[in-house]
Amino acid sequence: MIGQAELYELLDEMGIEFQYIEHPPTPTIEDARKYWTALEGKHCKNIFLRNHKGNKHYLVVLDCDRSIDMHDLEHRLGEGKLSFASPERMMKYLGLRPGSVSPFGLINDAGHEVILFLDTNLQKAERLAFHPNDNRASVSVSREDLMRFLDRMGNRREWKELY
Repeated sequence: MIGQAELYELLDEMGIEFQYIEHPPTPTIEDARKYWTALEGKHCKNIFLRNHKGNKHYLVVLDCDRSIDMHDLEHRLGEGKLSFASPERMMKYLGLRPGSVSPFGLINDAGHEVILFLDTNLQKAERLAFHPNDNRASVSVSREDLMRFLDRMGNRREWKELY
């Protein structure tokens, strides 16, 4: 699985400028907030879900200050009944452990099986911040550069109003 160092190498190779900070493990947004002061960008919440049958997987990205109602999210995505994916599924499809989920995990989804949903409100942000496949760091990239990264990953993605 491709981790933090290899991700930074790929970002450099793609000409994507990024800022990063290292910090103690921060598996929750509440834990991470105290370290974000030096990092520019809209920090994001990332949720890894599966459908009822377990044959489809979704990564949902939204503003870290927003909460979601699962039933409302199911309606907005139109993908049927959803539930949180297990740590085993997270490792299988994204190569990540709980607390480290971000769109950068798509680098490990060689089969392009994970569908990415990004909240339309994030289109207003110039920079977006995530964990770089490890919750001991946070990284910020421009929204445009994130889109270039996602283009290279090749997963289906949609901008959706999530709240």
